[in-house]
Amino acid sequence: MARKAIFITGGGSGIGRAVARHFAGQGWFVGIADVNRAGIDETAALLPDDASSRHVMDVRDRDQWKAALDEFGAASGGRLDVLFNNAGIGSGGQYMDMPPEEADRLIAINFGGVVNGIYMALPLLRATPGSTILNTGSASGFYGVAGLAVYSATKFAVRGLTEALEIEFAKHDIKVRSLMPGFIDTPLLDQVSADSNEPARSRLSDSGFEISPVEDVARAAWDAVHGTRVHTPVGKMATRLSRLARWFPGLIVRQSKKIDGLGAASTH
Repeated sequence: MARKAIFITGGGSGIGRAVARHFAGQGWFVGIADVNRAGIDETAALLPDDASSRHVMDVRDRDQWKAALDEFGAASGGRLDVLFNNAGIGSGGQYMDMPPEEADRLIAINFGGVVNGIYMALPLLRATPGSTILNTGSASGFYGVAGLAVYSATKFAVRGLTEALEIEFAKHDIKVRSLMPGFIDTPLLDQVSADSNEPARSRLSDSGFEISPVEDVARAAWDAVHGTRVHTPVGKMATRLSRLARWFPGLIVRQSKKIDGLGAASTH
């Protein structure tokens, strides 16, 4: 039997790189996809020899998806045990200040890329018994975050798609799962927002927010693929927000209004 295989978008850095290392460490074959060729090469250099394939692609382009998955399938022996839809961008700011073109880009990558990936990967997924689709959501998909309105909306969309397809695809022996991380220690937290000269990392730390190591997400991804939960929160903040969104949404609103303006920091 061919070794198990995972295809990871956004695999050139951050969460994607950490998940690639974790699964490769368990003996899996890893398809590393990203728009950044240098990032792909850096990730591949961290994996065992002959444990990966490399795919430069934009998740917005279905033709590029098809070409990458065709190459991956040839390298993996026709297996796709896990499609990890992880590619995303994390721009934010007040909605009134965000150019419509940036909103379009967020939606096209963060949600459209997931939709494209599932459509294009279905032949390989259906040919692999017990396969899984794993989507990177966000704690901001539990309740809308001020300063991250469009980003948050894309993660709500990913969450809704995950829930619906978990039901639809069960009869095809395909599981559908999502990761719902809070603030994760990735290069995105080094970005400086338009209304501050401080990186998001500093502002979050000063405000007492937890920043989880990226390795926590990698372990959560492994658990999500092998577990029964549809959504897997990552970090204390994400777990707390998931509970508050369900039982005490008014508390979230009151607290959020106090810190509005912090939201340029991405939770993905």
